Amino acid sequence: MQRYTFFLLGWIVALLALGCTQQEGLEQQNCVYYWRTELRLDSTERAFLRDHHIAKFYCRYFDVVLDDDGGEPHPNATIGFADSLPSGVELVPTVYITEECMHRHHEGLARKVVQRVVRMNATNSVRGVRELQIDCDYTDRSRSTFYQFLADVRRELSTLNAPIPILSATIRLHQLQMPAPPVDYGVLMLYNTGDPRRFEERNPVLDQRDVQPYARYLQPYPLPLAAAYPVYRWQRQVHGVRIEHTVEASEILAVKALVEQKRPGLRQAIVAYHLDEENINRYSHETYEAIYHH
Repeated sequence: MQRYTFFLLGWIVALLALGCTQQEGLEQQNCVYYWRTELRLDSTERAFLRDHHIAKFYCRYFDVVLDDDGGEPHPNATIGFADSLPSGVELVPTVYITEECMHRHHEGLARKVVQRVVRMNATNSVRGVRELQIDCDYTDRSRSTFYQFLADVRRELSTLNAPIPILSATIRLHQLQMPAPPVDYGVLMLYNTGDPRRFEERNPVLDQRDVQPYARYLQPYPLPLAAAYPVYRWQRQVHGVRIEHTVEASEILAVKALVEQKRPGLRQAIVAYHLDEENINRYSHETYEAIYHH
């Protein structure tokens, strides 16, 4: 019995050590995504940043999409800056690039993306940027091209007059099965997890039954990971009928418990998607405290 207890304790210590190694370099912090076309914060949103001690603000700068004839990528839906962040909140420029853009290599694309981010920072007096995040729903078809794009982006970031040292990427559940991208860490997207065609059976925004099959990939995944949870409402028309999807707080917390059981380090850095007064008012202060609980 003593031998079994000793073995069990050793196994637990080994798992904890592996979890710490996987998450090494990832700070413990509360974060938000901001996914609108104008940076303007009202009093409710500023209070949220303050009350929940938000340290990092992932701000979508622009999308990269193919032009109408499917030829070359170009920027779309660029954000406008009508406001600035409170002191102490780090802004992380985030660029969404469509998977179609990665079906083939586009010469100079990484340089154009980085230069556009740098110009936007300068024009809008965004100082002290130390990270860029790239968001892409890459697949097996586009993965190698996307990973080369990331390598090119990192090279461009290192050659700036004020180099940006950190490169991160979003990681969707299905991407956990692939080799990790060449970035410093990933943000695991625990939203948009389901098939929108199965809306009568499951919530496509988040359902733990859609997360469960991928849980076994969490522990061995080699990148440090933050975890992002949905607090938004999705409205759409299906056969002329308006369908609205929101996620109950209990479901968010059940998924949080599931993934943190498989990989305890996922409680280290937590992101809410996304900051908006309506989203803030959808859940109680206590629910947000539970989501952000480390």
